[in-house]
Amino acid sequence: MSDARGRPFRIMITAGGQQVDEPAVRLACRMARERAADEAAGPAQLYAVHVIEVTRALPLSAPVEPEVAHGEEILDAVEQLAAEFDVEAETELVQARDTGPAIVGEADEWGADVIVMGLPYKRRFGDFNLGRTVPYVLKHASCRVILLREKLQA
Repeated sequence: MSDARGRPFRIMITAGGQQVDEPAVRLACRMARERAADEAAGPAQLYAVHVIEVTRALPLSAPVEPEVAHGEEILDAVEQLAAEFDVEAETELVQARDTGPAIVGEADEWGADVIVMGLPYKRRFGDFNLGRTVPYVLKHASCRVILLREKLQA
């Protein structure tokens, strides 16, 4: 559905280069494609973001070539997967101190209606752990957030 301003529904996907990225991107693409097929809902846009965390020892704009090359590969994979769904994905590589605030900032700046995040199944001290990025995004994002947790391995 287009919003009251008549703009497309905006779906932002976070791409961290983990196995859970693929099912999360597929979910976002299905959402975009279903909206596009529903004339009453209107068009949707997909925006994929990969965040490179830069340590405080370096300037934020410091060249971090290996990480940039890896991030571009991740975003290229998102674009290829989106193309399989006939969905165009805009991509952005962001350098930031912390991933959570960078995701929330990008979502606000782009005007995201929803953020789709893949969540790897991580354990810390034997218990399932959300890490620090997901709780930050859940607490601070002004839009809806959809989490897709990685399937447990048997």
